[in-house]
Order: sequence, then structure tokens, then C-alpha cells
Amino acid sequence: MIKEEFKLDNQLCFRLYTASRLLSQAYHPLLSAHGLTYPQYLVLLVLWEHDAQPVNDIAKRLLLETNTVTPLLQRMEKEGLLVRSKGTRDARQIIVSLTKKGKELQRKLADVPHTVGQAVMCDSVTPETAPALFVTLDDIIKTLSEHKSQEA
Repeated sequence: MIKEEFKLDNQLCFRLYTASRLLSQAYHPLLSAHGLTYPQYLVLLVLWEHDAQPVNDIAKRLLLETNTVTPLLQRMEKEGLLVRSKGTRDARQIIVSLTKKGKELQRKLADVPHTVGQAVMCDSVTPETAPALFVTLDDIIKTLSEHKSQEA
């Protein structure tokens, strides 16, 4: 007899993984039409919120390591979406700024959040319940991030 804790239906990780995978699939056709991947879209969201940021700040905002973000930024630079330049105060610091093409994508992708948001809405996720879900997910992310940093 299998223990309850080893049943797939009792795994939070499986639900989070599956939801994440299916959510990425929902974004795919909307982003690929503009030559973007989901991680590139996340970088654009960070830069649309506040342009001209150091690589370290972008990585921190995305909860990623800089060595993960750097190749992504390099690809985006080759595609003409952003430029990387040395910081004026500290030449070791790389500042990432949107190009005109990167800024124009915000207008072109304006419907993406609504379209994906509508795809997620269901009996238990509504415009009224979504904020509480965000709080729950943020709490999980914070707890897991703290746990990870304690192990390092």
C-alpha cells in the first residue's frame, strides 16, 4: 500500500509545476508571434516597469542568477530589443536599456496580460479571488527563496 504523501494527487509541487507549464503554453502563441520567449517577455516586463537597470537588479527582480539572465540579455540584444552598456559610476556594472523596438513591443503586446488572465479565470480564480491567490503564491515563493538562501 502506497503512503498518502507519495500519491501524485497529494503533491503541491505537481500542481504548481503543471499550472506553470500550462501557463507557459498559453503565453507561447501570443509571444512567438513577435519572436519572443516567455523568459524574454519577463525581462521586457521588468524593463517596461523601469528602463535602464543593472543586470543584477533585473536578475534579482526575476529571482534568477545573473549567469542565467546574461545569455538571455545577450540574445535579446542581438534581436535589437535592448542594449547593454557600462555603468557611468561603475564600469563593471552593465546597464540594460530598451531600444525603440523593445519599447514598441509594449504596445504590440498590450492584450497579452488580459488574454492570458481570461484563460486562467475559472470557478476558483476570479478577478475578486486573484489578489488572495497572489498573496498565497508570493508567500510560497518567499518561503522557498529563504529556504534556498539558508542552504547556500
